[in-house]
Amino acid sequence: MMAKKYNQETRELILQLNKRGQSVPSLAREYGISEATIFNWKKEYTPDEETGKSQADIHQMEKKMHRLEQENDILKKGYHHIHERIADDSPIYEMIDEESQEYPIRMLTQVLEISKTTYYASKDRCPSQRSQENEQLKEEILQIYEKSKRRYGAPKITYKLKQLGWSVGLKRVQRLMRELGVHSVIRKKYRPATNHEKVTARENLLKQDFSTTSINQKWGADITYIHTQKEGWTYLASVMDLYSRKIIGYSYGKQMTTSIAVEAFHQAVQNQQLKEGAGLVLQTDLGTQYTSDAFEQLLLQYHVSHSYSRKGTPYDNSGIESFHATLKKEEVYLKHYKTFDETRLALFQYINGWYNRERIHGKLNYLTPQQAEDQVKMSA
Repeated sequence: MMAKKYNQETRELILQLNKRGQSVPSLAREYGISEATIFNWKKEYTPDEETGKSQADIHQMEKKMHRLEQENDILKKGYHHIHERIADDSPIYEMIDEESQEYPIRMLTQVLEISKTTYYASKDRCPSQRSQENEQLKEEILQIYEKSKRRYGAPKITYKLKQLGWSVGLKRVQRLMRELGVHSVIRKKYRPATNHEKVTARENLLKQDFSTTSINQKWGADITYIHTQKEGWTYLASVMDLYSRKIIGYSYGKQMTTSIAVEAFHQAVQNQQLKEGAGLVLQTDLGTQYTSDAFEQLLLQYHVSHSYSRKGTPYDNSGIESFHATLKKEEVYLKHYKTFDETRLALFQYINGWYNRERIHGKLNYLTPQQAEDQVKMSA
């Protein structure tokens, strides 16, 4: 397999993150770039005389990160030592707590044949084993919640807890999250506009059939707006593989021109090592960036078929539309970006460090986009 190539922007952003204090091993894990490659970039682009960092300083930072990771692993292991069945009635009391959001306590205690007085008295008892376990669960929930930058809700946190060995249900996690006062970023449901006006000059090849059996069969591309305080509106062009839901290419610019659409596609081709795109279909809207001669010639060069969404019907390209909506809800709307460069770095961290490599997807059986792509490559 050919060695993966990285564009100049990726190198600059990785080195910028390193200069801000993120270690090379951490960057390698988060963005899937080998440590040796990053060190080569440092040697080439950030000479010691400019950064003021010695090899000893870098080594010390790596040792510190390794020690912190070991301490974190020890703490995690310490959270899983209570799993045996509890002999008292605390699970019943906890069930009453969980269901009291929907039913009156009086009804619950009657149905479960538990004295209401006994239930309320249980609140004043010494903490049971179940209560102690709940406190440990809360710590785990907070760790997962914070690692996701407060983006995960109860379903994904429940899944992650089960991966860690906990036997826990969704309602229990929901109740503990309410007690902690934490919740995911609220996301509105995707409600596409509908417009059945026919565009005879541009054919819709996919017709909302997004089914795939592997990567590099169907891609989606689109452009979205992002506001900055100093430069005003800026623009992000993205390309998604509809099998893995991975953002395989993107370009960020100050003008919504054909060039950012072209650059995003070029990046996708480079990242996917696409030599010949016969059989690949790219879905876009009817924006001038995608109907331009320059973009059409680029697709012809790689033998990629172009499918167009109907005018006013974004659901024809719902995969990439959904990604941009998620990006806005989980990242953009939570921040007030001052400059283009600040936004550029934030998008790099979100797309390459979080969305592609860390964010699990229910539609991918709780894999990340990178894991979904890796599975295909390993089975090939």
